[in-house]
Amino acid sequence: MDKMIAAENSTMEDRLKERLAQLREEFTGGQTQLVQAEARVRELRETLLRISGAIQVLSEELGESKEE
Repeated sequence: MDKMIAAENSTMEDRLKERLAQLREEFTGGQTQLVQAEARVRELRETLLRISGAIQVLSEELGESKEE
């Protein structure tokens, strides 16, 4: 009977270790995705800032040409 309980505990421990390894792998993958997403957000912000600047310059140019 003690051997059966020990075997069950070993099996449970193996399952827990396997699940822990899976969770760690998922966590690492999630961290990688987060870093990539944050980099993409930075790139989009920079792009939008450049576009905004171009819009402002063109708007000012068109405003100046209307006054002339």
